[in-house]
Amino acid sequence: MSKPSVVLVHGFWGGAAHWSKVIVELDRRGYDSLHAVENPLTSLADDAHRTGQMIDQIDGPVVLVGHSYGGAVITEAGDRPNVAALVYVAAFAPDAGETLGAITEQMPPAAADAIAPDSDGYAWIAQDRFRESFCQDLGADEALAMAVTQKAPVASTFGDPVTAPAWRSKPSWYQVSTEDRMIHPDNERRMAARMDPREIVELAASHASLASQPTAICDLIDAAAEATK
Repeated sequence: MSKPSVVLVHGFWGGAAHWSKVIVELDRRGYDSLHAVENPLTSLADDAHRTGQMIDQIDGPVVLVGHSYGGAVITEAGDRPNVAALVYVAAFAPDAGETLGAITEQMPPAAADAIAPDSDGYAWIAQDRFRESFCQDLGADEALAMAVTQKAPVASTFGDPVTAPAWRSKPSWYQVSTEDRMIHPDNERRMAARMDPREIVELAASHASLASQPTAICDLIDAAAEATK
């Protein structure tokens, strides 16, 4: 049986290119239907709509993978019938009515004070703190490029609630980053545990585990893909 399609959904302060190492590794493993959404980060509804549009263009089963805020997006958009599995990568997994802001306030992450809104309402990570906050396990050059090219979300998105969480009806997998400074690791563990996922993997990684440990992330995607057969 051929491998399912994989749709990769980025989070705040990143774009589709954050998945570059995962894309290369999945291609090497024989996945020939790979898609990376470029979300506007303007609202949860907008981002779920854009992700849903991409899913709807695909025939056959889809493994939907979300990093960071992308977890909220796949939670909202993942109820489509061809979505066969959800994979959360150091990600938010809100329940119905929950917002990212409320989840974060329960267990503030180490780098919470590195985020600040600008005069137009976009939330940024201070460039001089990006590496230590988001990707401390990446090299300085790669972290600098991420910092300068970061895609800031509209800050109000932190207050957008999830409506019907797809993880309640779809098989799920979750990766916890134990050194995460953007989402508290214990918050990740709490969200993962209540989902009752097929597998929880803990990596000694930063928030940017998709870039620092792409092989391990692809192993988790493989596990989800195998279960769709």
